[in-house]
Amino acid sequence: MRYTLDEIETFLAVMELGTITSAAARMNLSKSVISKRISDLEATLGAALFRRNAGRITPTEAALRLDARLRPALAGLTSAAESAAWGSTGEDTLRGTLSIAAPMSFGTLYLSPIIAEFAAQHPDLDLRIDYDDRARDLQREGFDIAIRIGHLRDTALMQRKLCEDEAIPCASPAYLAKYGRPSDIADLRNHQVIGYHHMSNAQLWEFEKHVPPTLHSRITLNNGEAMRDMAINGAGLAILPGFIAAPAIAAGNLERILPKYKTRNLPIVALWPPANPMPLKIRRFVDHLLVKLDSGQPWSTE
Repeated sequence: MRYTLDEIETFLAVMELGTITSAAARMNLSKSVISKRISDLEATLGAALFRRNAGRITPTEAALRLDARLRPALAGLTSAAESAAWGSTGEDTLRGTLSIAAPMSFGTLYLSPIIAEFAAQHPDLDLRIDYDDRARDLQREGFDIAIRIGHLRDTALMQRKLCEDEAIPCASPAYLAKYGRPSDIADLRNHQVIGYHHMSNAQLWEFEKHVPPTLHSRITLNNGEAMRDMAINGAGLAILPGFIAAPAIAAGNLERILPKYKTRNLPIVALWPPANPMPLKIRRFVDHLLVKLDSGQPWSTE
């Protein structure tokens, strides 16, 4: 039984992205090359990996089992190869690819220049960056490291807190002039609140030692900046991370509400799959993030 590393990487790309077209675009290959590699791997294994119907492909059970075994194995192989390269060329030379997942707004507002500086420091390292507010499955989707905001449940992942933010309840001056300013948490039931797709209102509107009433959102969005813009335009109350809310508050477009109530803290954390030793590219990147973020919050208005 013989198969190539190219076939394995291609198979994993198709599994992750869901289409041959997307895999071809990522790997900078033609769709015919991708299709042939998959067909060759199926012939070698003697098993169908995808069902093909009207131009669409669906992974078989064999493909799902193979993906679960191959993805961590390939990650280990890549890490070993990169470690060997670093050992022969010097510790400071990072090679290979670093795949990063991070939230959309935090990434575009604050992470991009930090990552760009890291890229300039390590010109032999390729970077693949995915900004998305969804919590990505690092091992399943092939990411080396993720940045997440809030309290985490991924106990199987290694983590390092980079800094901490706060959730800020706020509204536009026009909204408050029209509908009034809530004086306590119970008043929230009399207001429209702007919802977030990836978290319930009960999770969003958390206060220390106080339970908010049941809240209904007529408008729900999947991005913090979009929530901010809705709030600025008077669509309702919003509770936003400080890195999104603080500049709008400083500009007078939003006002903080319920200041006497302590909201939930928002740890900003780096996460990566457990590995011993820790891959040098991850360690260097985490160290870089700590230097840039641990000293303070660049968005703070205080």
